[in-house]
Amino acid sequence: MRTILAILLLFALAATSFAQPAPPAPPTPDDTAARLKALEEKILALESEVKTLKEAQALPAAPSTASSSSIDTAAATNAYPPPAEQVKGPTQGGVIGGAPQNAKLLNPDISMIGDFLATAGGNRFQPGPALEFHEAELGIQAVIDPYAKGDFFLSFGEEGVELEEGYITFTGLPRGFVARVGKMRSAFGVVNTLHNHTLPWIDRPLVTDSLVGGEDGINDAGFSISRILPAPKGLFLEATGQIFRGDSADVFQSHQRSDLSFVGRLRGYKDLTEDTNLDIGFSYARGHNDLGTNFLTQLFGSDVTLRWKPLRRAVYHSFLWRNEFVWSERQQLPAAQRAFGFYSAADYRVNRRWTVGGRFDRSARARNDNLTDSGFSAVVTYWPSEFSQVRTQYRFGRFAEGKDTSELKVQLLFSLGAHGAHPF
Repeated sequence: MRTILAILLLFALAATSFAQPAPPAPPTPDDTAARLKALEEKILALESEVKTLKEAQALPAAPSTASSSSIDTAAATNAYPPPAEQVKGPTQGGVIGGAPQNAKLLNPDISMIGDFLATAGGNRFQPGPALEFHEAELGIQAVIDPYAKGDFFLSFGEEGVELEEGYITFTGLPRGFVARVGKMRSAFGVVNTLHNHTLPWIDRPLVTDSLVGGEDGINDAGFSISRILPAPKGLFLEATGQIFRGDSADVFQSHQRSDLSFVGRLRGYKDLTEDTNLDIGFSYARGHNDLGTNFLTQLFGSDVTLRWKPLRRAVYHSFLWRNEFVWSERQQLPAAQRAFGFYSAADYRVNRRWTVGGRFDRSARARNDNLTDSGFSAVVTYWPSEFSQVRTQYRFGRFAEGKDTSELKVQLLFSLGAHGAHPF
């Protein structure tokens, strides 16, 4: 019996050994090279598919629904780009030719600012309508190249269209010089450089109306050059010189080509504290007046601006106190007229929505220095957003003829599009 069991055990072991497969033979060098080559081909194929998918996703999608006629028209005019596989040539940013992404680089910033006025009360010295769309300013601004930029502002009013400013600024000149060529507001003082929508009041001060040309101001075709001057630490100094054709409102008038006008300004700026800064400027202007080539008008100006804005504690709290003084010397018959005028204005921004302020004016008249006008204004401004303002101004005036005026003005300002910041 034991012999039979031993024989059966031997047969079972033999069957098990025969059922197990033989171990695989080690790979040869030829097989390894073939496998590596196959893997490289698969990787290249996957990279090609990924690139094709990215290009297809970047292409603008065609409308999902369209009439048969519109589809035929699009096909005939190549309105839709061909598939990525059929495109030959380089691509930029995943888009053929880079046009959709880079089109903005070729287009200027365009904006429109509206200025609507309503007036109640009486003023026979400076009359105006009860309701008026005072101005719509179209701004076109762009960087031309790394060395220059362009700014153009068209003013649309009820009396027509005019070029308020249009100039090219060259910022890449040697030795830190900056040049500007075109039609521009001169650098005389502060208010003369400001557009209507950047004023903190609805009107302009009496000294501007009487001595510096009013709303139009010293604004003429010419050439300007400026440079930041070396100064002690913490002090900013800038000098500006300008040459104009010689025609600016009723201030200067050119009678021949040589009747040019000149403007110079020296500006100093210093941070007093982290929240407070002081800005001081001195200005000079000279040109021929309306009486002829032999009659000159000279203007001397100074301005002082104190700003307070605690950026760390409250972004929408600020205080600005600005003073501007102008002396005028006008040659005329029988004797030259010397007039002086100034204004002092303060504005406090209470919070994000509200700003309150006031302004005192006093000025003699350029053609008759024996006549002096004065006035006072109270201003309240409401900001629905950063793109609109509703401003109310009460203005009291006492003119030299002995007549008082009292007016209430309401202004609505609104901005459309990207309007670049004006000089600080």
